Amino acid sequence: MAKVMQSHKARDGQGLFALGCLLLVGTLLALSLVMAKLADGAGAPRLTFLMLGLVGAGIILTGLTALQRQAMPLNRRTLEYALVTGVLMALPNALGFLAVRHVGAGFISLSFAFPILLTWLLALLMGMERMRVPRLLGVLLALAGGVILAVSKAGNSAGEPIWAMLILAMPLALSIGNIYRTLRWPTGTSPIFLAAIMLFGAGLSLLPFVLATEVGEIGAMMRSSTILGLLAVEVLVFAVLYFFYFVLQKLAGPVYLSQIGTVAAVVGTAIAVLALGEATPPNLALAGTLVAAGTLVFHRSARPEAPSMVGHRPFRRMNASPQSQRLG
Repeated sequence: MAKVMQSHKARDGQGLFALGCLLLVGTLLALSLVMAKLADGAGAPRLTFLMLGLVGAGIILTGLTALQRQAMPLNRRTLEYALVTGVLMALPNALGFLAVRHVGAGFISLSFAFPILLTWLLALLMGMERMRVPRLLGVLLALAGGVILAVSKAGNSAGEPIWAMLILAMPLALSIGNIYRTLRWPTGTSPIFLAAIMLFGAGLSLLPFVLATEVGEIGAMMRSSTILGLLAVEVLVFAVLYFFYFVLQKLAGPVYLSQIGTVAAVVGTAIAVLALGEATPPNLALAGTLVAAGTLVFHRSARPEAPSMVGHRPFRRMNASPQSQRLG
């Protein structure tokens, strides 16, 4: 009996840790977009700023991996993982950085409310997720909050329609990335190292576009102390963000991870309104309440007594890969 109680306490502790990671990652995701808008306002070349931010964060995480003396295998599997996850991460980030001046940081943050539904549907179709009513309720509540924010913002936005439509491609790329990272997670590889090589892959995928469109602007960027200061902050944001991003993915799986978008939608909108002076969307309080309620319902439905993924436990030991534990 004592062992059962200790097991439940340990799992509850992992659940609270996962929830803390979720809130932290969602908040930092929103903050990264705010930094993008500030950098754009300071005249930074947007893709260059993003590329250097990602690569700088990758260097920090590689150094952290080395300090912890964790394995850093560079083989065909990890190189494939780096390139594919890098592209799937760079695409939505690049769209966000390019569109921020046209539609605002708040509107882009709102698009992060939708990957949770797409990830969940993809997981259902691929047999990775069971249909569970509490989890469905949590998804729908959070999605309802995101939709309310998006509709309210769209109705009061003077942004360019083409950019607004392009931003709708972000949730799909993010959802595919959530699923891919779990299915192709290299066995026995540190999440910190995988985060680092994903960031390098993202930087590499952006390099041709930077050389084609912004190569003449890099010198001016390097001479601006304001831009360099913003870049340093963005590097730190990305490093902490993707450190816990991969920890959360390994701990709780792709569907749970995708909730970061609903957190980013509310936090990003609040920051855009309070710090950047963007217009307050109507029904913000209602939308925030729905997102919070959906996140809590989803979190409670992910407790270990009912596994979150077929073939996966929702909160697993950190030394196991996401696909390593099978149900008996």
